[in-house]
Amino acid sequence: MNRRLAIKQLFVLAGGMMIATSCSTKSNSASIALNNVAFTASDEALLANLVDAIIPKTDSPGAKELHIHLFVMKMVDDCHSPEDQKLFIKGLEDASPLAEKPADAVISYLNTLEKEDVFLKILKQRTVQGYLNSEYVMKNKLKYELIPGRYDGAVKVNA
Repeated sequence: MNRRLAIKQLFVLAGGMMIATSCSTKSNSASIALNNVAFTASDEALLANLVDAIIPKTDSPGAKELHIHLFVMKMVDDCHSPEDQKLFIKGLEDASPLAEKPADAVISYLNTLEKEDVFLKILKQRTVQGYLNSEYVMKNKLKYELIPGRYDGAVKVNA
């Protein structure tokens, strides 16, 4: 056997194995990698329905279309205490029967929660924050003008 051919085939086999293992995904994990909180794919789908109930699609895209649920997941993972993370996960588990329910059932469930509920506070706060900071809103809805603004030297003043 030719030694060069054997080494070449060995490298092709090793490269193929590395590519195959990197392409495999867990079927029940969330679509983004998080450090502290373990969301499942069903948690992600439920969270997408919840944020879409808070900001539904109208003439502008809703929160689900803008993937605000991914923002909420990342913010819960990065910016909240472990106690708040546990309470958020518990609130998400309590809302799990709403996975296949229509938006009006989700809204009525959210209305039954107390105002001081940590899950509800985090969900609303991060949904609105993510929506207002989304690329769509920043480009299409907000008209930002640098200070001091444009200069118009020929403005008539009615006195």
